[in-house]
Amino acid sequence: MASPLRRALSRPGFRRLFWAQTISRWGDTFSAIALVVLVYRLSGSGLSVAITVALEVLPVLLLGLVAGSVVDRFPRVRVMIGADLGRAAVAGVLVAFGDHLGVVYAAAFAMSAMTTFFNPAASSLVPSLVDDGDVLGANSALWSAAVVSQIALAPLAGGLVALAGAEPAFALNSASFVVSALLLRGLALPGEEAGTGAATAPSPPQAAARRLAQVLEGLATVRHSRLLGVLAVVQALAALSAGATSALLVVLAERHLDVGPGRFGLLLGAIGVGAGLGPLVLQRVVADVRRPALLFGPYLLRGVVDLVLAAFANFGLALGALVAYGLGTSTGHVTYQTVLQRTVPDRLRGRVFALYDVVWQSGRLVSIGLGGLLADAVGIRAVYVFGAALLLVAATIGLTAVPTARLRGGGGVASYVETP
Repeated sequence: MASPLRRALSRPGFRRLFWAQTISRWGDTFSAIALVVLVYRLSGSGLSVAITVALEVLPVLLLGLVAGSVVDRFPRVRVMIGADLGRAAVAGVLVAFGDHLGVVYAAAFAMSAMTTFFNPAASSLVPSLVDDGDVLGANSALWSAAVVSQIALAPLAGGLVALAGAEPAFALNSASFVVSALLLRGLALPGEEAGTGAATAPSPPQAAARRLAQVLEGLATVRHSRLLGVLAVVQALAALSAGATSALLVVLAERHLDVGPGRFGLLLGAIGVGAGLGPLVLQRVVADVRRPALLFGPYLLRGVVDLVLAAFANFGLALGALVAYGLGTSTGHVTYQTVLQRTVPDRLRGRVFALYDVVWQSGRLVSIGLGGLLADAVGIRAVYVFGAALLLVAATIGLTAVPTARLRGGGGVASYVETP
């Protein structure tokens, strides 16, 4: 019998989404490296690089909830195509005017703003393209393709930027978004042509009131659901942990493991190996991921890994631990995506995904700032101990607050959105 991943890829509609996202991620890999290198070359300042990262996070915080309501109201394929074409145009601006730091800042913000609309639309679309039992395989395919692409293309991107500058990388990114839009243009879904909005255009005050009501409905959905509320708390705690530990891994490598850039690259590669393999194994050995152990257990694993990294200064042990960290990150993400897609009603899905994006990015931003202060004041090992504590608390909350019956009780609103 074919695996859920293969069954998902056998569906023409999902194949279009898969290749659209994968190709655009190829371009993202080149662009992400080029952007950091370009900002540093233009400014010579680490602060400028940090500002660029902040400008990529800020649109999620400002626009995330609005993006969710847009995704739930308008045809999702059209939202994605519009975001792709907008991102292609921004990348083109970087090709022509990327030698001005202000333009680069504005482009980083604009690119992230359009991605804020694209991502919840794509996540919400998956269950419409595959059978219910193949959602896990579909998410595994998307995640693994993204990770493998990053591992394979990052060295090529670095070489291209070193030899030819940032402009060719931005041009490739622009082209990748155009290809993605063309692939999505052929993706037809029942009911997508008409959308979910009203037949007549409302006045501006009515439209604003409707958007606010939709945002509030999404927030109420999370507030009145035990599972969604617990997931929000767990996501916030995990973000407060992972933001600092991920950003400061290079500091751990130099100050605690006493290794240079070459071995630091191997540490990153170890995470990538685990992240790439995790979903491929998960979708082969697990038929139904709607179990608390699969949803919250990865936080426990990642917390143990952070403790190991803080306690031991052995490079080989760190490599093995980071493979496990990658496995936990990837299986946890795919499980989380699948659980939400299979249980949250379609009309609410965009707002729920967008809300979790806001929670994650908010926690990540706070974590990076506090982690840097803690590392300088107390030491890098303290950052990882504190990060481990947050993850272990997150796992404990999830495992004790969400019974299996709540996860596997079905996908209807009555069984899912339930006040404790």
